[in-house]
Amino acid sequence: MNEPTLRHDHHRLTVEVHHPTPLAPVQHATPLVPVPGHVPSVASVVLPDGRVVTGYAISPVQPEPLAAKPAVSRTAVNVALGGAGFLAVCGGLLLLTSFIAALTAFITQLITLAAVVFGGWIAVQIFTAGGHSGGTTVNIRKAVIKRNHFHG
Repeated sequence: MNEPTLRHDHHRLTVEVHHPTPLAPVQHATPLVPVPGHVPSVASVVLPDGRVVTGYAISPVQPEPLAAKPAVSRTAVNVALGGAGFLAVCGGLLLLTSFIAALTAFITQLITLAAVVFGGWIAVQIFTAGGHSGGTTVNIRKAVIKRNHFHG
């Protein structure tokens, strides 16, 4: 941005120079970084080759204390509750299958009873037909079938 810019205007060469605008420094009423209550002591260490390294002693960071674990893990409680729910569902399914089996047996017995009653009614109609005089009775005693013709 501070470099000169060249412009060509009909055989004339114009140079424009851009200067940056300085920013005013910002004044803060309070420091941005909190200062600890006490300044740590300066420690110096002499290395084996004779160099001296000076710096602040930094206390090691203590890890956060771990939260106390409960006597029974949540996973074990969830597994136990899931097992109890599964047993409840299995009991309900057992009752449902027993009900379906009983309903199937009942329907089968109703169909069998209907077949027996209807079959008995048909048998009564067939075997008591000879006593009625209102119908046409055809008795065939001797029948001879010759060349696909019936001779009675």
